[in-house]
Amino acid sequence: MQAKPTMPSTLPFAAPERRQCDMRLEPLKVACASCNLRELCLPVGLRADDLARLDGLVATRRSVPRGEHLFRNGERFEALYAVRTGFFKTCVGSEDGRDQVTGFQMAGELLGLDGISSDLHHCDAVALEDSSVCVIPYAQLEELSREFTVLQHSFHKIMSREIVRDHGVMLLLGNMRAEERLAAFLLNLTQRLQARGFSASSLVLRMTREEIGSYLGLKLETVSRTFSKFHDEGLLEVKQRQLRILNQAGLEALINNSPC
Repeated sequence: MQAKPTMPSTLPFAAPERRQCDMRLEPLKVACASCNLRELCLPVGLRADDLARLDGLVATRRSVPRGEHLFRNGERFEALYAVRTGFFKTCVGSEDGRDQVTGFQMAGELLGLDGISSDLHHCDAVALEDSSVCVIPYAQLEELSREFTVLQHSFHKIMSREIVRDHGVMLLLGNMRAEERLAAFLLNLTQRLQARGFSASSLVLRMTREEIGSYLGLKLETVSRTFSKFHDEGLLEVKQRQLRILNQAGLEALINNSPC
C-alpha cells in the first residue's frame, strides 16, 4: 500500500496597492540574537558579530490588525516577513471570484517567498488575528547572504522546503479522503504549535471551517460534518473554535489507513 503523505505545514503564494494607512510601521529594534523564534525563522551558526549585523537588517516590526493585508497579489515584492506574533493565511483569487486558501502561517514562519522570482507577489497574505511581523528587506538580505554562506544556505533550504510542501499538498488532495485530510491538517497544526511551546493537544483554531475547507479542497458542509464525526467518535472535543485532541493515535491511524 502506498504511504499517505503527511500534511505540509504551509504553502507560499500573496500581492496591487500597499495600504499603509491601515498598517503601522514601528521603528523597533528587533534583537534576533535573543529572539525565541530565531531558530524557526533565521539560521543558526552565525557568530555574535554576524548576528549583530543581522539585527541591524531586521530593524522594524510591522503591526497587522485582524482582517488586514500584509501584502496583496500583484504588489511589488520588497521584503520577506517573519511572523513574530499572530496568525496569517495566504490565498489566491480564482476565476469565479472566490479565494483559494493556500496556507496558514504562524509565529516563526516566513511570508513573502512567492515574490522572489518575479519581484511581484502572487497571493494575498491576511492576518487572522492581530499580528506583527519582522520586516526583512530582501535587497539587503541578498547582500548579507553573499557574505555569510550559512545565511545563504539557510534560505535555500527554506525555499526548497516550500517546494516539498507544494508536492505534499498535491498528494494530499489527490489521495486522501475527507477524514484523512482533516486529521492530517489538525495533527500538523498541533505539531507546529508544540514546536513553539504550546500545548500538543489543545488549541484555538484561528481560521474558520470555510477557510480550512478551502485549503483542504473540501466543502464547508463536509468540514463541519467531519468535525462532528470526530467529536462523536471521541477523537476530538470541539467547542466552536476551541479544540482538544482526545485520541491522537486514532487520528494518526486514519492517515495511515490502519485500525487504531
